Amino acid sequence: MACPENLGGPIVFIWRDMMVEENMEGLLIPVEKYLESGIHIGTKLKNGDTSPYIYKKRKDGIYVLDLKKIDSKINEALNLLKKYNNKDILIVATRTYAENALKKMKKFLPDIEIVTKRFIPGTLTNPESKYFKEPEVVLVCDPRSEKEAIKEANYMKIPVIGLVDTDNLAKGIDHVIPMNNKGRKSLALFFWLLTRELMLKNGAIKSYDEFKAPVSYFERLDIEE
Repeated sequence: MACPENLGGPIVFIWRDMMVEENMEGLLIPVEKYLESGIHIGTKLKNGDTSPYIYKKRKDGIYVLDLKKIDSKINEALNLLKKYNNKDILIVATRTYAENALKKMKKFLPDIEIVTKRFIPGTLTNPESKYFKEPEVVLVCDPRSEKEAIKEANYMKIPVIGLVDTDNLAKGIDHVIPMNNKGRKSLALFFWLLTRELMLKNGAIKSYDEFKAPVSYFERLDIEE
């Protein structure tokens, strides 16, 4: 629970790792939902690529990302992806929690191309491969694990969107989304947002109120179902 403190100016809330003004407006979702997901919690490492998005360093050495910058970059990425047909979007998710949330998204948006488990070399560059795909945009969930996808997309001049944590390099990524790309809750929230926006764009829902799937559904592992 947030704890209000009157510091002589606007009321602020001290919530976990961040001091958030009560009148923080214009976000895609309420600030509390972001904070509850831990989307802003980075790692103990940072580099020059992610420094502009870091809010502070905690006493335990963990870097914390700036929520407004997270929201802004997610919003930019959503607007970019909405310019493409679903069949022209490829999402690569080779780590368990990202793969899990992505598969939940696929149930709502079956036309989107996905790669899970392992990105096979040649997927974007070898027309003779049975795994060959020709997307117009690629989204990667972990630049370190999915560097081959970034390399091939760059070679084919396909724009790349990447979920980038504080310890990741952003080389080869055209649009960085700074966020916790390892957490089960943070990845579930991201794919929930992406699903909602693309369904609205495609006319599958007419308003946010019609999207009834909770974020918790995107968190749930298949074995738990």
